[in-house]
Amino acid sequence: MSAISSGQRQKEREDHFNLEAPGKMNILMVTPRYYPYVGGTETHVYEVSRRLAQNGHKVTILTTMPYGSLSPVPHQEEKQGVHILRVPAWPRNRDYYFAPRMRSIIKQARWDLIHCQSCHTFVPLLAMVAAKEARLPYVLTFHTGGHSSNLRNKLRDLQWSLLRPLLADASALIGVSHFEAKYFQTFLRLPAEKFVVIPNGSTLPPVPSLQSPGENHTLIVSIGRLERYKGHQRLIAALPEIRKWRADARLLILGSGPYEQALRELAKNTAVDKYVEIRAIPAGNRAEMAESLSRAALVALLSEYEAHPVAVMEALSLRRPVLVTETSGLKELADQGLVRAIPLHSSPEETAQAVRQQIEEPLLPPVSFTLPTWDDCVRQLEKVYAASLRRETCAS
Repeated sequence: MSAISSGQRQKEREDHFNLEAPGKMNILMVTPRYYPYVGGTETHVYEVSRRLAQNGHKVTILTTMPYGSLSPVPHQEEKQGVHILRVPAWPRNRDYYFAPRMRSIIKQARWDLIHCQSCHTFVPLLAMVAAKEARLPYVLTFHTGGHSSNLRNKLRDLQWSLLRPLLADASALIGVSHFEAKYFQTFLRLPAEKFVVIPNGSTLPPVPSLQSPGENHTLIVSIGRLERYKGHQRLIAALPEIRKWRADARLLILGSGPYEQALRELAKNTAVDKYVEIRAIPAGNRAEMAESLSRAALVALLSEYEAHPVAVMEALSLRRPVLVTETSGLKELADQGLVRAIPLHSSPEETAQAVRQQIEEPLLPPVSFTLPTWDDCVRQLEKVYAASLRRETCAS
Protein backbone atom coordinates (compact mmCIF):
# COMPACT_ATOMS: atom_id res chain seq x y z
CA MET A 1 0.00 0.00 0.00
CA SER A 2 1.18 3.54 -0.57
CA ALA A 3 1.62 6.19 2.12
CA ILE A 4 -1.21 8.16 0.47
CA SER A 5 -3.73 5.32 0.51
CA SER A 6 -2.86 4.51 4.12
CA GLY A 7 -3.38 8.16 5.02
CA GLN A 8 -6.76 8.22 3.29
CA ARG A 9 -7.95 5.18 5.21
CA GLN A 10 -6.67 6.66 8.45
CA LYS A 11 -8.59 9.91 7.75
CA GLU A 12 -11.80 7.94 7.24
CA ARG A 13 -11.33 6.23 10.61
CA GLU A 14 -10.51 9.53 12.36
CA ASP A 15 -13.63 11.22 10.97
CA HIS A 16 -15.76 8.69 12.84
CA PHE A 17 -14.19 9.82 16.13
CA ASN A 18 -13.69 13.49 15.22
CA LEU A 19 -15.55 15.38 17.95
CA GLU A 20 -14.81 18.68 19.64
CA ALA A 21 -11.83 18.88 22.00
CA PRO A 22 -12.68 16.78 25.06
CA GLY A 23 -12.97 18.04 28.60
CA LYS A 24 -10.61 16.87 31.31
CA MET A 25 -11.03 13.18 32.06
CA ASN A 26 -10.11 10.69 34.77
CA ILE A 27 -8.43 7.90 32.76
CA LEU A 28 -7.30 4.51 34.02
CA MET A 29 -4.75 2.78 31.78
CA VAL A 30 -4.46 -0.92 32.48
CA THR A 31 -1.34 -2.60 31.16
CA PRO A 32 0.36 -5.96 31.92
CA ARG A 33 3.81 -4.41 32.35
CA TYR A 34 5.22 -0.94 32.81
CA TYR A 35 8.63 0.59 33.48
CA PRO A 36 11.12 -0.60 34.67
CA TYR A 37 10.18 -3.36 32.20
CA VAL A 38 11.17 -2.39 28.67
CA GLY A 39 9.18 -3.00 25.49
CA GLY A 40 7.09 -1.34 22.84
CA THR A 41 3.86 -1.35 24.84
CA GLU A 42 5.66 -0.04 27.92
CA THR A 43 7.16 2.81 25.91
CA HIS A 44 3.79 3.58 24.31
CA VAL A 45 2.06 3.81 27.71
CA TYR A 46 4.87 5.97 29.10
CA GLU A 47 4.79 8.42 26.20
CA VAL A 48 1.01 8.84 25.95
CA SER A 49 0.21 8.84 29.69
CA ARG A 50 2.57 11.68 30.55
CA ARG A 51 1.32 13.75 27.62
CA LEU A 52 -2.29 13.19 28.64
CA ALA A 53 -1.36 14.34 32.14
CA GLN A 54 0.34 17.42 30.69
CA ASN A 55 -2.93 18.15 28.86
CA GLY A 56 -4.74 18.32 32.19
CA HIS A 57 -6.25 14.83 32.38
CA LYS A 58 -6.00 12.75 35.53
CA VAL A 59 -4.13 9.60 34.52
CA THR A 60 -3.57 6.45 36.57
CA ILE A 61 -1.60 3.44 35.32
CA LEU A 62 -2.66 0.10 36.79
CA THR A 63 -0.06 -2.57 36.15
CA THR A 64 1.50 -5.67 37.69
CA MET A 65 4.38 -6.50 39.97
CA PRO A 66 5.02 -10.24 39.51
CA TYR A 67 4.36 -12.11 42.74
CA GLY A 68 7.49 -12.64 44.80
CA SER A 69 9.44 -10.10 42.75
CA LEU A 70 12.53 -8.80 44.54
CA SER A 71 12.43 -5.60 42.51
CA PRO A 72 12.60 -2.42 44.63
CA VAL A 73 9.91 -0.80 42.45
CA PRO A 74 7.23 0.72 44.75
CA HIS A 75 3.61 -0.42 44.74
CA GLN A 76 2.55 3.21 44.25
CA GLU A 77 4.36 6.23 42.90
CA GLU A 78 3.81 9.50 41.09
CA LYS A 79 5.91 10.30 38.02
CA GLN A 80 5.50 13.21 35.61
CA GLY A 81 1.96 13.80 36.81
CA VAL A 82 0.93 10.14 36.35
CA HIS A 83 -0.13 7.98 39.31
CA ILE A 84 1.20 4.40 39.03
CA LEU A 85 -0.37 1.45 40.88
CA ARG A 86 1.31 -1.97 40.85
CA VAL A 87 -0.42 -5.11 42.08
CA PRO A 88 0.88 -8.68 42.54
CA ALA A 89 0.61 -11.04 39.57
CA TRP A 90 1.01 -14.78 39.21
CA PRO A 91 2.97 -16.79 38.21
CA ARG A 92 6.24 -15.03 38.89
CA ASN A 93 8.22 -16.48 35.97
CA ARG A 94 5.51 -16.50 33.29
CA ASP A 95 3.87 -13.79 31.22
CA TYR A 96 0.24 -14.69 31.96
CA TYR A 97 -0.02 -11.85 34.52
CA PHE A 98 -3.01 -13.10 36.48
CA ALA A 99 -3.67 -10.17 38.84
CA PRO A 100 -7.11 -10.53 40.51
CA ARG A 101 -6.72 -7.39 42.63
CA MET A 102 -7.08 -5.31 39.46
CA ARG A 103 -10.78 -6.10 39.37
CA SER A 104 -11.53 -4.51 42.76
CA ILE A 105 -9.39 -1.44 41.98
CA ILE A 106 -11.23 -0.82 38.71
CA LYS A 107 -14.63 -1.17 40.38
CA GLN A 108 -13.92 0.97 43.45
CA ALA A 109 -12.86 4.22 41.78
CA ARG A 110 -14.81 6.76 39.77
CA TRP A 111 -12.88 6.50 36.52
CA ASP A 112 -14.40 8.17 33.47
CA LEU A 113 -12.90 5.60 31.12
CA ILE A 114 -10.74 2.46 31.15
CA HIS A 115 -8.05 2.05 28.48
CA CYS A 116 -6.78 -1.54 28.20
CA GLN A 117 -3.30 -1.67 26.71
CA SER A 118 -2.48 -4.98 24.94
CA CYS A 119 -4.56 -8.12 24.57
CA HIS A 120 -2.33 -11.13 25.23
CA THR A 121 -2.63 -11.80 28.96
CA PHE A 122 -5.20 -12.13 31.74
CA VAL A 123 -4.86 -8.38 32.38
CA PRO A 124 -7.16 -7.10 29.58
CA LEU A 125 -9.66 -9.88 30.32
CA LEU A 126 -9.91 -8.85 33.99
CA ALA A 127 -10.00 -5.16 33.09
CA MET A 128 -12.81 -5.50 30.55
CA VAL A 129 -14.89 -7.72 32.85
CA ALA A 130 -14.47 -5.27 35.73
CA ALA A 131 -15.30 -2.28 33.50
CA LYS A 132 -18.51 -3.99 32.35
CA GLU A 133 -19.48 -4.79 35.94
CA ALA A 134 -18.86 -1.17 36.93
CA ARG A 135 -20.68 0.05 33.80
CA LEU A 136 -17.67 2.04 32.70
CA PRO A 137 -16.79 2.63 29.04
CA TYR A 138 -13.59 0.97 27.92
CA VAL A 139 -11.36 0.98 24.87
CA LEU A 140 -8.59 -1.44 23.97
CA THR A 141 -5.36 -1.05 22.01
CA PHE A 142 -4.25 -4.44 20.72
CA HIS A 143 -0.43 -4.07 20.70
CA THR A 144 -0.10 -7.57 19.24
CA GLY A 145 3.29 -9.21 19.19
CA GLY A 146 4.91 -12.54 18.50
CA HIS A 147 5.90 -15.25 20.96
CA SER A 148 8.74 -17.73 21.07
CA SER A 149 6.36 -20.54 22.08
CA ASN A 150 4.79 -22.29 19.10
CA LEU A 151 1.98 -23.52 21.34
CA ARG A 152 1.14 -20.00 22.48
CA ASN A 153 1.10 -18.81 18.87
CA LYS A 154 -1.23 -21.65 17.87
CA LEU A 155 -3.63 -20.77 20.70
CA ARG A 156 -3.92 -17.12 19.70
CA ASP A 157 -6.97 -17.57 17.42
CA LEU A 158 -8.80 -19.42 20.20
CA GLN A 159 -7.83 -16.66 22.61
CA TRP A 160 -9.22 -13.92 20.34
CA SER A 161 -12.43 -15.91 19.82
CA LEU A 162 -12.97 -16.21 23.58
CA LEU A 163 -12.36 -12.47 24.00
CA ARG A 164 -14.77 -11.52 21.20
CA PRO A 165 -17.84 -10.76 23.40
CA LEU A 166 -15.79 -8.37 25.53
CA LEU A 167 -14.13 -6.79 22.48
CA ALA A 168 -17.53 -6.36 20.83
CA ASP A 169 -18.70 -4.32 23.83
CA ALA A 170 -15.66 -2.00 23.78
CA SER A 171 -16.35 1.62 22.86
CA ALA A 172 -13.43 1.47 20.41
CA LEU A 173 -10.78 -1.01 19.31
CA ILE A 174 -7.46 0.59 18.42
CA GLY A 175 -4.87 -0.91 16.09
CA VAL A 176 -1.37 0.53 15.94
CA SER A 177 -1.27 -0.36 12.24
CA HIS A 178 -3.75 -0.96 9.44
CA PHE A 179 -2.51 -4.54 9.30
CA GLU A 180 -3.49 -5.10 12.94
CA ALA A 181 -6.89 -3.39 12.73
CA LYS A 182 -7.80 -5.22 9.51
CA TYR A 183 -6.79 -8.58 10.95
CA PHE A 184 -9.05 -8.23 14.00
CA GLN A 185 -11.92 -6.71 12.05
CA THR A 186 -11.88 -9.70 9.69
CA PHE A 187 -11.23 -12.40 12.27
CA LEU A 188 -13.75 -11.14 14.84
CA ARG A 189 -16.34 -10.13 12.22
CA LEU A 190 -16.91 -6.78 13.90
CA PRO A 191 -18.02 -3.58 12.12
CA ALA A 192 -15.29 -1.38 10.66
CA GLU A 193 -16.58 1.70 12.51
CA LYS A 194 -15.56 0.12 15.82
CA PHE A 195 -11.90 0.24 14.77
CA VAL A 196 -9.50 3.15 14.58
CA VAL A 197 -5.80 3.14 13.66
CA ILE A 198 -3.49 5.18 15.88
CA PRO A 199 0.17 4.47 15.04
CA ASN A 200 2.93 4.58 17.60
CA GLY A 201 4.89 7.79 17.74
CA SER A 202 8.45 8.28 16.57
CA THR A 203 9.62 11.10 18.82
CA LEU A 204 13.03 10.89 20.48
CA PRO A 205 14.98 13.59 22.35
CA PRO A 206 17.35 15.71 20.23
CA VAL A 207 20.73 14.07 19.72
CA PRO A 208 23.87 16.15 20.35
CA SER A 209 26.33 16.46 17.50
CA LEU A 210 28.02 13.08 17.13
CA GLN A 211 30.50 11.46 14.80
CA SER A 212 28.98 10.36 11.52
CA PRO A 213 27.55 6.82 11.53
CA GLY A 214 30.26 4.35 10.61
CA GLU A 215 33.12 6.83 11.09
CA ASN A 216 35.13 4.37 13.19
CA HIS A 217 33.31 1.17 12.22
CA THR A 218 30.18 -0.03 10.51
CA LEU A 219 27.66 -0.38 13.33
CA ILE A 220 24.56 -2.51 12.77
CA VAL A 221 21.96 -2.24 15.53
CA SER A 222 19.45 -5.05 16.06
CA ILE A 223 16.63 -3.95 18.33
CA GLY A 224 14.03 -5.76 20.41
CA ARG A 225 13.50 -7.97 23.42
CA LEU A 226 15.82 -10.96 23.51
CA GLU A 227 13.39 -13.62 22.34
CA ARG A 228 13.91 -16.14 19.56
CA TYR A 229 11.06 -14.74 17.44
CA LYS A 230 12.70 -11.29 17.38
CA GLY A 231 15.34 -12.61 14.98
CA HIS A 232 18.60 -11.26 16.45
CA GLN A 233 20.17 -14.64 15.62
CA ARG A 234 19.67 -13.93 11.92
CA LEU A 235 22.07 -10.97 12.12
CA ILE A 236 24.63 -12.97 14.09
CA ALA A 237 24.50 -15.76 11.49
CA ALA A 238 24.97 -13.23 8.69
CA LEU A 239 27.79 -11.30 10.36
CA PRO A 240 30.65 -13.47 8.97
CA GLU A 241 29.35 -12.78 5.44
CA ILE A 242 28.88 -9.09 6.23
CA ARG A 243 32.47 -8.84 7.48
CA LYS A 244 33.77 -10.28 4.20
CA TRP A 245 32.45 -7.12 2.59
CA ARG A 246 32.97 -4.71 5.49
CA ALA A 247 35.76 -5.91 7.80
CA ASP A 248 34.96 -3.21 10.35
CA ALA A 249 31.33 -4.34 10.79
CA ARG A 250 30.06 -4.73 14.34
CA LEU A 251 26.69 -5.78 15.69
CA LEU A 252 25.02 -4.14 18.67
CA ILE A 253 21.97 -5.98 20.01
CA LEU A 254 19.80 -3.72 22.17
CA GLY A 255 17.44 -5.57 24.47
CA SER A 256 17.05 -7.91 27.41
CA GLY A 257 15.30 -11.23 27.82
CA PRO A 258 15.61 -15.00 28.17
CA TYR A 259 17.31 -15.62 24.80
CA GLU A 260 20.49 -13.72 25.73
CA GLN A 261 22.65 -16.74 26.59
CA ALA A 262 21.66 -18.54 23.39
CA LEU A 263 22.62 -15.46 21.36
CA ARG A 264 26.00 -15.24 23.10
CA GLU A 265 26.66 -18.92 22.43
CA LEU A 266 25.72 -18.52 18.77
CA ALA A 267 28.10 -15.56 18.42
CA LYS A 268 30.89 -17.63 19.97
CA ASN A 269 30.17 -20.68 17.80
CA THR A 270 30.09 -18.45 14.72
CA ALA A 271 33.45 -16.91 15.75
CA VAL A 272 32.07 -13.38 15.79
CA ASP A 273 31.68 -12.90 19.55
CA LYS A 274 34.43 -10.23 19.50
CA TYR A 275 32.26 -8.18 17.16
CA VAL A 276 28.91 -8.60 18.91
CA GLU A 277 27.77 -6.51 21.88
CA ILE A 278 24.54 -7.26 23.74
CA ARG A 279 23.16 -4.75 26.24
CA ALA A 280 19.93 -3.17 27.39
CA ILE A 281 19.05 0.49 27.66
CA PRO A 282 17.39 1.40 30.98
CA ALA A 283 13.66 2.03 30.82
CA GLY A 284 12.79 5.65 30.20
CA ASN A 285 16.31 6.60 29.06
CA ARG A 286 15.14 7.92 25.72
CA ALA A 287 18.30 10.02 25.28
CA GLU A 288 20.54 6.94 25.33
CA MET A 289 18.25 5.19 22.84
CA ALA A 290 18.46 8.22 20.54
CA GLU A 291 22.25 8.28 20.78
CA SER A 292 22.61 4.53 20.14
CA LEU A 293 20.33 4.56 17.10
CA SER A 294 21.91 7.70 15.66
CA ARG A 295 25.32 5.96 15.50
CA ALA A 296 23.98 3.07 13.44
CA ALA A 297 24.84 2.59 9.79
CA LEU A 298 21.80 0.28 9.76
CA VAL A 299 19.00 -0.59 12.18
CA ALA A 300 17.47 -4.06 11.83
CA LEU A 301 14.43 -5.88 13.17
CA LEU A 302 14.28 -9.34 11.56
CA SER A 303 11.27 -10.42 13.60
CA GLU A 304 8.61 -13.02 12.87
CA TYR A 305 5.82 -10.68 13.96
CA GLU A 306 5.43 -6.98 14.78
CA ALA A 307 2.35 -4.79 14.65
CA HIS A 308 4.03 -1.35 14.54
CA PRO A 309 7.41 -1.41 16.30
CA VAL A 310 8.25 1.71 18.29
CA ALA A 311 12.01 1.31 17.88
CA VAL A 312 11.73 1.18 14.07
CA MET A 313 9.71 4.40 14.06
CA GLU A 314 12.31 6.02 16.30
CA ALA A 315 15.12 4.92 13.98
CA LEU A 316 13.25 6.39 11.01
CA SER A 317 12.82 9.68 12.88
CA LEU A 318 16.64 9.83 13.07
CA ARG A 319 16.88 9.11 9.32
CA ARG A 320 18.56 5.75 9.90
CA PRO A 321 18.10 3.08 7.19
CA VAL A 322 16.08 0.14 8.49
CA LEU A 323 15.97 -3.51 7.40
CA VAL A 324 13.04 -5.72 8.41
CA THR A 325 11.41 -9.00 7.48
CA GLU A 326 8.50 -9.08 5.08
CA THR A 327 5.96 -10.08 7.71
CA SER A 328 2.96 -8.65 9.63
CA GLY A 329 3.04 -4.90 10.28
CA LEU A 330 6.66 -4.75 9.09
CA LYS A 331 5.47 -5.44 5.55
CA GLU A 332 3.11 -2.48 5.86
CA LEU A 333 6.07 -0.19 6.59
CA ALA A 334 7.91 -1.66 3.60
CA ASP A 335 4.88 -1.17 1.34
CA GLN A 336 4.84 2.48 2.40
CA GLY A 337 8.45 2.82 1.21
CA LEU A 338 9.78 3.52 4.71
CA VAL A 339 12.02 0.46 5.19
CA ARG A 340 13.60 -2.32 3.16
CA ALA A 341 12.23 -5.85 3.72
CA ILE A 342 13.55 -9.34 3.07
CA PRO A 343 11.78 -12.74 3.27
CA LEU A 344 11.61 -14.13 6.79
CA HIS A 345 13.59 -17.27 6.00
CA SER A 346 16.40 -15.60 4.07
CA SER A 347 19.75 -17.37 4.23
CA PRO A 348 22.70 -15.71 6.02
CA GLU A 349 24.13 -14.87 2.60
CA GLU A 350 20.87 -13.26 1.48
CA THR A 351 20.61 -11.35 4.73
CA ALA A 352 24.18 -10.09 4.37
CA GLN A 353 23.45 -8.95 0.81
CA ALA A 354 20.36 -7.05 1.99
CA VAL A 355 22.39 -5.42 4.77
CA ARG A 356 24.96 -4.29 2.21
CA GLN A 357 22.31 -2.92 -0.14
CA GLN A 358 20.52 -0.98 2.61
CA ILE A 359 23.80 0.57 3.77
CA GLU A 360 25.20 1.38 0.33
CA GLU A 361 21.87 2.35 -1.27
CA PRO A 362 19.70 3.25 1.72
CA LEU A 363 15.94 3.25 1.29
CA LEU A 364 14.60 6.04 3.53
CA PRO A 365 11.18 7.68 3.94
CA PRO A 366 10.46 10.34 1.33
CA VAL A 367 11.16 13.86 2.56
CA SER A 368 7.45 14.60 2.03
CA PHE A 369 6.38 11.77 4.36
CA THR A 370 5.51 12.92 7.89
CA LEU A 371 6.15 10.32 10.55
CA PRO A 372 3.60 10.09 13.36
CA THR A 373 4.56 11.67 16.68
CA TRP A 374 3.49 10.88 20.23
CA ASP A 375 1.64 14.20 20.29
CA ASP A 376 -0.33 13.02 17.23
CA CYS A 377 -1.08 9.78 19.05
CA VAL A 378 -2.43 11.61 22.11
CA ARG A 379 -4.60 13.97 20.05
CA GLN A 380 -6.24 10.99 18.36
CA LEU A 381 -6.67 9.18 21.68
CA GLU A 382 -8.45 12.21 23.13
CA LYS A 383 -10.92 12.10 20.26
CA VAL A 384 -11.56 8.40 20.84
CA TYR A 385 -12.06 9.00 24.56
CA ALA A 386 -14.45 11.89 23.93
CA ALA A 387 -16.50 9.84 21.47
CA SER A 388 -16.65 6.95 23.93
CA LEU A 389 -17.88 9.17 26.76
CA ARG A 390 -20.42 10.84 24.52
CA ARG A 391 -21.85 7.51 23.44
CA GLU A 392 -21.97 6.43 27.08
CA THR A 393 -23.87 9.60 28.02
CA CYS A 394 -26.36 9.12 25.19
CA ALA A 395 -26.92 5.48 26.15
CA SER A 396 -27.64 6.37 29.78
